[in-house]
Amino acid sequence: MPNPYLPGWEYIPDGEPRVFGDRVYIYGSHDSAGSDKFCDYKLKVWSAPVDDLNNWVCHGDSFHTRPDRDHKADTPYTDKDLYAPDVVEKDGKYYLYCYIMGAKGCVAVSDKPEGPFAFISTYEYRIPEGMTEEFAGHGAFIDPGVLVDDDGRVYVYCGYLNSYMAELNADNMYEILDGTYMDDIIPQESPFEFFEACSPRKVGDTYYLIYSPKTGSRLVYATSKNPRGPFEYRGVIVDNGVDYPGGNDHGSILKIKDQWYIFYHRMTNGTIMSRRSCVEKIQILPDGTIPQVEMTSLGFEDALNPYQITPAELACVLKGGCFITERNVFSRPVTAITDGCVIGYKYFDFGADYSATSLELTAKIRGNGCNAKIHVLLDSEDGEEIGVCETREDDAVVSAVVKNVTGRHAVFLKVEAGFGGWFVDMFKGRHLFELEEFVFIK
Repeated sequence: MPNPYLPGWEYIPDGEPRVFGDRVYIYGSHDSAGSDKFCDYKLKVWSAPVDDLNNWVCHGDSFHTRPDRDHKADTPYTDKDLYAPDVVEKDGKYYLYCYIMGAKGCVAVSDKPEGPFAFISTYEYRIPEGMTEEFAGHGAFIDPGVLVDDDGRVYVYCGYLNSYMAELNADNMYEILDGTYMDDIIPQESPFEFFEACSPRKVGDTYYLIYSPKTGSRLVYATSKNPRGPFEYRGVIVDNGVDYPGGNDHGSILKIKDQWYIFYHRMTNGTIMSRRSCVEKIQILPDGTIPQVEMTSLGFEDALNPYQITPAELACVLKGGCFITERNVFSRPVTAITDGCVIGYKYFDFGADYSATSLELTAKIRGNGCNAKIHVLLDSEDGEEIGVCETREDDAVVSAVVKNVTGRHAVFLKVEAGFGGWFVDMFKGRHLFELEEFVFIK
């Protein structure tokens, strides 16, 4: 599946990926299209077979702080918003940890990785000596990430602006053991710049902590040979704000069969909310480093097929103010397209057919009373121009002959307003059209 890899109408940010048995599970918050806030009051679980990452299945709602038409509330002590869950397996049980806005964080359990999860307890803890009542967000344990180590010991990492960690009682999975607290496990100072979104992983004998820093829209990582640190800052894994409307980020790394991935999210609907799940292939080198990867349209795919219809929402480059919006559950065009906007897709494999000298690009647009030109460029927004497609002022399917292309390329669509003369200044900033989908035809 390309990015976003879940159905377009599903908004699952803060994704924590896990492999249990022969399936990959994604645990995350739940956003809504057009919402003016992060998250709501329920959690959902999706999974796919490790051998078929194109076949994601929704297991429905797994946990609630408020009742809905099908479920009772699972938290007897609060009905506040649910954020950033994580799930780990211990002794055949699956434990859900989540942050609840303005309330103590909680632990829930299930016999199945998909849930539903039953509330066990809030965290049992005492404020460590020398720390204020603000420790771990007054017991909220903001954005908890949990690590079950090889020796059976269990650690929780959390924090917003300040990072914290502690060891859990492995017998009940919710009691914080006295004397195990540590603050600033990841420093606030440069180069660490801890902000939020702790996610611990162990690779071989190395402990990785993936988190979101104060600057940028990125996921970075630090490593240690001990779960309690000290951690060494290692660098950026992915930045969802490069040539794209940025915002916060939250995710983690996971190995599926022989391939490592970084799971993250990116924004839609012209806000920093309405976040959707994305994934990129990564490498972990012999020295433990993870080279930074670019944000692409690929997801789990090796390449997009240019001869199949490409939904506009697969764009991984959006420059000039345009953005993806949900018109309805069936349609998510790129909108707010003005003169100079760039819409990019990485990467297509055009194959090796030299039998023709040209292709046809056909695009479905929704007009806005203006004419415009779409310059079709290869590999970068300043790359080789292979053709120009002219739009119309109404809803239309428009086509243009473009140069025949072979091999693997990024495709950039650079928009130019189709008016000039006296009317140039009058139409500056005018929304020209919406892009719904396109295809190359041999």
